[in-house]
Amino acid sequence: MEIECDPIYGKVDELLEILTKSKSLHILLELYESNGSMSFTKLKSSVDSSGTTVSRRLNELEECGLLKRNVSDSKSITYSLTQKSESLAPIVQSVYDWCLTNDF
Repeated sequence: MEIECDPIYGKVDELLEILTKSKSLHILLELYESNGSMSFTKLKSSVDSSGTTVSRRLNELEECGLLKRNVSDSKSITYSLTQKSESLAPIVQSVYDWCLTNDF
């Protein structure tokens, strides 16, 4: 008898693959804590990473629907959470808090 794997596990694996890339979680957490949007420069400074890494993560997070790229009339670009990532943010915050509390 073959046991069929729940297809949601595959989706969880995909999400974890995105979130475990360098600075992905940190970017999401910074945006969550900012209660709004942030510029590339502010995000880069906040996560203390190279521009290349931050740019890659922002593009990946945008492609999978976790970030919105906003271009204003003055052509300035900011990034903000999507509704999807806003619902994920408390989970990410819980993992952060767990690590802090449990000295992990």
